[in-house]
Amino acid sequence: MPPQTSSAAAWHTPSVSLFTSRYTCTMKTSLALVAASLASASAFVPAPKAPQTTQLNESLFSKLSNLDLWAPVADSNEYGARAKKNLKTGSLTEKSYVPTGLTKAQYEKIRSDADAKKAANYKKNVAKAGVFMDYTEFYTKRGSDENGAWMKLPNLGHRMAKTKYDWSGENADEPVWTGVSAKKKAPAKKGFTFGKK
Repeated sequence: MPPQTSSAAAWHTPSVSLFTSRYTCTMKTSLALVAASLASASAFVPAPKAPQTTQLNESLFSKLSNLDLWAPVADSNEYGARAKKNLKTGSLTEKSYVPTGLTKAQYEKIRSDADAKKAANYKKNVAKAGVFMDYTEFYTKRGSDENGAWMKLPNLGHRMAKTKYDWSGENADEPVWTGVSAKKKAPAKKGFTFGKK
């Protein structure tokens, strides 16, 4: 009779081999998942950069003082530069606003007249740019270099601004709302006497 093995030994032998085969299969799958995860994660890692230096080729002061923010449009801030810019009033279309009582042509004429007036005023002011009065000429014309006669002048030799009205109060042409009015001449007083005449 063949030797009998214990039922416990027979029971454990197939399960050990089953366990090891399952364990090997699970381990291979786990290793494959870990490798795939590492490969996909490494795709998002940034490439190594060359080290950057903080050394300036020029001094900080020269770097800052040589900055020119207006370099592309150097003359855009000069007086009279508006004429070089493409500024215009938009043209009227069928959907544009036209005031009641006016035709489209009448409204376009009003707008073009306003543009022409604005451009003429700007051109007039640009022509005055850079025109200055010579102080020496003013000083000698006033008489300051000779004697003190200018101190007896009504404005001490200063030029006064030209205004629309004569504010002296003598001509009665000033606006009423200012409260300034022409001085009324008082009647001549009779001589003062004591007692009755």
